[in-house]
Amino acid sequence: MIQRSQLDLRKFVAPEFICGHGALHLAGRYARNFGMKQVLLVTDPGVRAAGWAGAVGESLTEAGVSFTVFDAISANPRSRQVMAGTEAYLAGECNGIVAVGGGSPMDCAKGIGIASSSMRDILTFEGVDRVPVPAPPLICIPTTAGSSADVSQFAIITDEGRKRKIAIVSKTLVPDISLLDPEPLTTMPRELTVDTGMDTLSHAIEAYVSNASSPMTDVHALEAIRLIASALPAAMAEPDDLNLRFSTLLASLHAGLAFSNASLGAVHAMAHSLGGAYDLAHGRCNALLLEHVMAANYDAASGRYDRIGEILGQGRETPAEGAAAFRRSLGITETLAEVGVREDAIPALAAAAYDDPCMVTNPRSLACEEVERIYEYAL
Repeated sequence: MIQRSQLDLRKFVAPEFICGHGALHLAGRYARNFGMKQVLLVTDPGVRAAGWAGAVGESLTEAGVSFTVFDAISANPRSRQVMAGTEAYLAGECNGIVAVGGGSPMDCAKGIGIASSSMRDILTFEGVDRVPVPAPPLICIPTTAGSSADVSQFAIITDEGRKRKIAIVSKTLVPDISLLDPEPLTTMPRELTVDTGMDTLSHAIEAYVSNASSPMTDVHALEAIRLIASALPAAMAEPDDLNLRFSTLLASLHAGLAFSNASLGAVHAMAHSLGGAYDLAHGRCNALLLEHVMAANYDAASGRYDRIGEILGQGRETPAEGAAAFRRSLGITETLAEVGVREDAIPALAAAAYDDPCMVTNPRSLACEEVERIYEYAL
C-alpha cells in the first residue's frame, strides 16, 4: 500500500491562467505585457485552417506585436520539427512564443523555447530537470481539452531515430500564461474530442494514485475525474454547447495542475512507448491501456482506485471495469492488436516504457516482465 502523509513537504507549480469565452483575444495584450516584439506563432495546419491561429494573429497585430507563423507540425511532434521551429525562431530574431493548438503545437513550442535558449538539440534534454537555461516567454492557447500542456512542466517529443517518445520534465517548461477559451473546442472533430477527453481522465487518475500525490494535487485530480465523467459524453452529444466545452476544458486544467505536480504512471509510460513506435494518437493509447494498468496497480492503491470507481459510476465490480465501460460508452472498442500492434513487438515496447520517467511515480513498482504482461492483456 502507498504510505504517505499529508504533512510531507510538497511544492506546487502552476502558471497564470485566464478562463472564459474570448480569452484567446487577450493574446496580444499579454504578449505586449511580456515585452514580446517579434513572436513565433506556433500552430498546426488544422488549427490554422479552422481560423484560430488567424484570430490570435489579429490580436497580436492589434497590440503592435509582429509575428512569424510556424505550422510545420504533425500529431506527435518530431524532434526535427522542433529544430526546424528553432531555426525559424532564431532567423526571425524572435523574443517570445505563442502556441495555438492542442498538445502537439504546445509541446513543440516548449521544445523550440528551450532549444533556442540553450542552443542545443532537443533530444539532449530528455529526462527530469535537465534544462539549464530558461526558455523565452511562452503564451499557450489550447484548442483541445486533454493534453494540459498549457499548464504542465512536461513536453513529449518523438525521437524519430529511435522511434520512441522522450519525456522532458522541467519547471522551465511551465508556460507563462494559458488563455483557456472554450470556443476553439467547438471545431474539434468527434474522435479528437474523445481521445483528448480520455487523456484528461488518464492524467487525473494517474495523478491521484501517484506515489508523489498530495492533498493539493488530490483536489484537482478528483475534480477533473468528476468533470470529465459527466461533461465529456454530454459534449459529444452537443458539441456546440460552450458551457459543456468549458467543463471539459476545466477538467483538463484541473488534471494538468494535478499531474504536473504529482507526475503520472505506467499508463503514460506505456502510451509514450506505444505512440512513438506506431505513431498513434496519444489519448487513444491511454484509453486502450488505462483499465489494464488500473487492474495491475489496484492492490497498491485500492482505496484510491475505489474512489475513482465511485465517481465513474459505471456500476461495475471493479474500478478497472468501470474505466473500460466508460471508454466503450464513448465508442472506443478496439484493442491494441486491432490498431496494428503485434505480439512480437511487446518486449521492445515494454523496455522503452520501463525506462520512461513516468514509471517512477507509478503506485506499484513494476518489473519489465509485468509491463510486458499488461501490453499482452491489452492486445
